[in-house]
Amino acid sequence: MKVVRAETWLCRREASYFDRKRTVGAPMPWDVVVLRLTTDEGFSSTVGCLAARSGKVVEDYLHETILPVVLGRDVHDREAVWHEYWTVDRHLTFFPVYLPGPVDVALWELAALRAGLPLYKYLGGYRKRLPVYASGLFHDAAEDYVREGTFYRDRGIRAYKAHPGGPWQKDMEIHQALRDALGKDVTLFSDPVAEYTLDEAVRVGRHLEKLDYRWLEEPFRDFELSKYRRLCETLDIPVAATETTRGAHWGVAQAIALGGVDIVRADVSWKNGVTGTLKIAHLAEAFGINCEIHTTTMALMDVANLHVSCAVRNCEFFEYFVPEENFRFPMKEPLTISEDGFIEVPEGPGLGVEVDWDGIDRMCVSRRETVFSG
Repeated sequence: MKVVRAETWLCRREASYFDRKRTVGAPMPWDVVVLRLTTDEGFSSTVGCLAARSGKVVEDYLHETILPVVLGRDVHDREAVWHEYWTVDRHLTFFPVYLPGPVDVALWELAALRAGLPLYKYLGGYRKRLPVYASGLFHDAAEDYVREGTFYRDRGIRAYKAHPGGPWQKDMEIHQALRDALGKDVTLFSDPVAEYTLDEAVRVGRHLEKLDYRWLEEPFRDFELSKYRRLCETLDIPVAATETTRGAHWGVAQAIALGGVDIVRADVSWKNGVTGTLKIAHLAEAFGINCEIHTTTMALMDVANLHVSCAVRNCEFFEYFVPEENFRFPMKEPLTISEDGFIEVPEGPGLGVEVDWDGIDRMCVSRRETVFSG
């Protein structure tokens, strides 16, 4: 079964979901490039490609660099295609970290569709559901975090991750306010996406230990491995990292080997698809480490995350990016969270969800198609 057609829809979304501190004054429209691969047997897979800041760049990368590798290929040759992308990347391409993961997801879904299985079963099912934590954006004040955490707690989601925006002293105030407001029966996480000094990270980490937070995530850039090693040696609270580490499982292996991480991060968008995420999860399992799957910021791709999470053992939570309405596109229906705060993996073939084609057509500013002619 070969890929014979690739189509893309560049969908313009003018909204920016991050403040000026995070966008650094540059425009940051939250564009999405929708990609559909179709096979010679009539199966199609539709996925989403993150295109924040410049959808045109992502569109051009896909058609000029990414798609020529996969057109005409058998969908079952995923491992060969995956390694070829690394060769292309190394030889003076260096494409964005969130490409070519979506292509890999599409290949896996096409194979699962042909087999008539939900993707997690095709991968090898381990479970059907996971507890959810609501993962919010950056806010201005502690009361904004409390309001958000309380809203999702009252919906039955008993876990919340804050992204405090710094400086570190203010982050500690936010951590305290959340614990005071939500009590001990809500699991809390902190992900400052920070550039702390080592001393600042130790101070914040010690405070989080007193407040019984589940983990401290990304207090430094992921390449600052010596700082991570010293932090892990100092703190009792688990330190989560590798969210943006380049090199898929090879990059994550360096952090594990140096003792610079207690929990690794991966996802199908930023870690080269289902193939890359599985490699990282299995690598971490061999070292007795959890691989907590990171949101792709697109609900459609987060469903692929969910399928992977339900096909491995060493993942404890599902990251639910909120407010969820901002990140649903291009999926038709919202993710369904149970009253007790769990999400269940879809049981339909492939990803098992519908795509919002009306929304895609409404937002599309550029459509391109390439047909295999070999």
